[in-house]
Amino acid sequence: MLRTPVSARRLDILECLKDPAAHFPPGRQADPVEDGVTADAVAAKFGLPRKVAETHLALLADIGLLRTKRIRRRLYYRRDEMRIAEVARMFEKGW
Repeated sequence: MLRTPVSARRLDILECLKDPAAHFPPGRQADPVEDGVTADAVAAKFGLPRKVAETHLALLADIGLLRTKRIRRRLYYRRDEMRIAEVARMFEKGW
């Protein structure tokens, strides 16, 4: 299940990352809008273990829907809007 790119949980994560300021509290070292959010923030939002949140985020990053940014020891995730639009166009064209 965790290896499939599409799941309801991953779609929920992508939807919340559309407006991170509304869904995630500001971090101590990073701005959720500019820098993204951590796996800990996603885990807390959805009531998941951190490892499960990391797996979801890593898969979304691996397929290019999320960008990552390292600040100190933490990895922050945010949407890659250009890539998401590109994938949406592929589906609209019937792949």
